[in-house]
Amino acid sequence: MSQAILPGATLGVLGSGQLGRMFTIAARRMGYRVITFSPDSDTPTGQVADEEIESSYDDLDRVREFASRVAVVTFEFENVPAATAEAASEKAPVRPKGSVLHTTQHRLREKQFLKKNGFPHAPFETVRDAAGLDQAIGRIGLPAVLKTAGFGYDGKGQTLLRSRADASAAIERLNGGEAVLEAFVDFDREVSVVAARGQQGEFVHFGVVENRHRRHILDVTIAPAQIEPRTRDEAIEITRAVLETLEVVGVLCVEFFLTRSGKLLINELAPRPHNSGHFSFDACLTSQFEQQLRAVCGLPLGSTELLRPAAMANLLGDLWESGEPDWAAACAFPNVKLHLYGKAEARNGRKMGHLTALASGPEEAARIAIEARRALAPHVSIL
Repeated sequence: MSQAILPGATLGVLGSGQLGRMFTIAARRMGYRVITFSPDSDTPTGQVADEEIESSYDDLDRVREFASRVAVVTFEFENVPAATAEAASEKAPVRPKGSVLHTTQHRLREKQFLKKNGFPHAPFETVRDAAGLDQAIGRIGLPAVLKTAGFGYDGKGQTLLRSRADASAAIERLNGGEAVLEAFVDFDREVSVVAARGQQGEFVHFGVVENRHRRHILDVTIAPAQIEPRTRDEAIEITRAVLETLEVVGVLCVEFFLTRSGKLLINELAPRPHNSGHFSFDACLTSQFEQQLRAVCGLPLGSTELLRPAAMANLLGDLWESGEPDWAAACAFPNVKLHLYGKAEARNGRKMGHLTALASGPEEAARIAIEARRALAPHVSIL
């Protein structure tokens, strides 16, 4: 059993976005110091960390120097190059380990992992060129979704193919890159499970939540999801098995499609805290970010008890199109919490913050969160 990393130690974060920011807030509250490493400066994480290192992920000597100064390294998004995680591991433990990052940051490797280990997923085929896409369509059928193999999130790198004419245009956009053709799933809803696994295999989860998307970006998360108990239990057990198979130490989110027939299919894995778990910062005894800290530091995992039903509504840069949103209007809702990420530039589709609403029921929480968001910019079409 490895020795726990106790408060007062310095932790390293690869990446510097909002997930790292909220992790750092949890770490600072518990008495840790944090150094963040990314190619950017004045970042959401850097604004609250003890130190911000601005350097390319490809500068492996600088990565090793960074890792030599911390007790453990974790990452806040999966598009950190695997070579960066490997270099860091020469100087400090990396949790989750680099092999988890290697599998989950690449759609094809992720799909192959799911298939190899018998996890439920939509049929898929590997695509490398136009001829391969034509053959894959013959096996999968249409409609289908063509996804770039690497570096995709929030719907990026995905194209819905309804006809072979769509396929011709889509293959050109790949520019010779590897892709995955996945059968289109006519799902009833999307749900996810955020969970944590400790160094000794301990497992905790934040329940099953429902995710509603707009323009392929998560719009609202509702906790808990209103689904059948057997479906809830199955989603949690699948999630447990994924974390155990990958030997995750840290937090991981499993995103599911729930089909109209009641079947769960894994859509994606995210080896880190997840947008759909943000509600936990306000609504649970232990947030997903504190849980990440506890796991990677070898501390006992905390209770994930949901104190009240909750909903999270994302705040995208679109809200700024008519000027600064009316923050006081959202704060006028007494059961709503405002979280802003410290990003300097608001752009359409960019996640700038979120609102969390707590209520007596999940749908009531969703209604309040959406109303509070509408009050921020009543003349902007965001719903």
